[in-house]
Amino acid sequence: MSGFACASSCGLIFKSKESERNVVSLFQYDGLRAVESIRLGAIRCDPKSSISTSAKCGRIKAMASPTVSAPKREKDPKKRIVITGMGLVSVFGNDIDMFYNKLLEGVSGISPIDRFDASEFSVRFAGQIRNFSSKGYIDGKNDRRLDDCWRYCLVAGKRALEDASLGQEVLETMDRTRIGVLVGSGMGGITAFSNGVEALIQKGYKKITPFFIPYSITNMGSALLAIDTGLMGPNYSISTACATANYCFYAAANHIRRGEADIMVAGGTEAAVIPTGVGGFIACRALSQRNDEPERASRPWDKDRDGFVIGEGSGVLIMESLEHATKRGANIIAEYLGGAVTCDAHHMTDPRSDGLGVSSCIIKSLEDAGVAPEEVNYVNAHATSTLAGDLAEVNAIKKVFKNTSEIKMNGTKVRNLFTTQILVPYNLGIGWTNFFCYPFSSLPVLDDPKLLNF
Repeated sequence: MSGFACASSCGLIFKSKESERNVVSLFQYDGLRAVESIRLGAIRCDPKSSISTSAKCGRIKAMASPTVSAPKREKDPKKRIVITGMGLVSVFGNDIDMFYNKLLEGVSGISPIDRFDASEFSVRFAGQIRNFSSKGYIDGKNDRRLDDCWRYCLVAGKRALEDASLGQEVLETMDRTRIGVLVGSGMGGITAFSNGVEALIQKGYKKITPFFIPYSITNMGSALLAIDTGLMGPNYSISTACATANYCFYAAANHIRRGEADIMVAGGTEAAVIPTGVGGFIACRALSQRNDEPERASRPWDKDRDGFVIGEGSGVLIMESLEHATKRGANIIAEYLGGAVTCDAHHMTDPRSDGLGVSSCIIKSLEDAGVAPEEVNYVNAHATSTLAGDLAEVNAIKKVFKNTSEIKMNGTKVRNLFTTQILVPYNLGIGWTNFFCYPFSSLPVLDDPKLLNF
């Protein structure tokens, strides 16, 4: 639900595994999977230069960061956090590689709403998921009962575990008290809640389903995923509007750092493309009303921007201590370096115009990660496409990163436009109110005015 509540901020720093010590690796990709790696020697980086390579999935540009002296970073492998698996449910399906290819191709996932009659609504389009299948992940009986929010969560979570080579047979051989689940949701089971209220009003309280409360509360995604997989580590949810999944990543990493878990399944899930959800955001005056061109409705930093686009989906990462991942021979996708949380203490929906809440969050996040501002060359922005939000965010970024001439900033959700955002840095990247982050070792260059070089 990008762009609704900017009163809270969360910053996360990721680093690709191959970006250490000024050694650059160029990858050929099939979707997100590196099929060939060309390792280059030490390179003296020219801030104005870039190294490009074509890939099957689209045009990839790898940008080397300036050589700087970084602050001291975590060295203890028990406290270093790596990403070993990814899973999602999106408007483009549940396959990671297909999803990423769609992003590179510039395909929009926005279309007119047909799940309900929206003809009388002032906003009639969304990132609505169609033809979703949970086959192989949820049994038929539960599938019919569950709110879509939890169906998306279960599929994304189990696919992330599979991607990390942590299928059910493998999990049963591990100490599952050391594996936790932290999947948050801003709205929770809003369909289950709406149906319960409707039953009460139309038929009386005796007709309310016993699943009304369990399937409405926001912690049910984490709970159901743990029940299905037998994961007995830390288990709860966080609900902080747009920043929900980032808060979950931050909290999950800290559980591992404190020695409370070896692995955390963390992310976010949302399914609010229903009359109550769409109508509620319309009432907040937060949504774009560009019904005549929905694919171009979300336009961050554009002078004609008029709001964000509602969508749905789920994104989950497997976060693991470096020590544990190394021992089991896991594929390491990236490393989580640090994060922070702050609050504007200003307004329910509008950010401070000077971006103080966001800038202080970025600064704290950099400090926690041991990263110098000069090392950052890519920012995945919240990019709400709202009048106040975009301006405050740019002000915050310019306050932290004094020289922004070489920083690329975009909001990848302007392309696929659902509740998932993508963080794709070459060396280091930051997202503070984004819903879901993927770090990779190359930066895709999208031929799109939304990719801002400022």
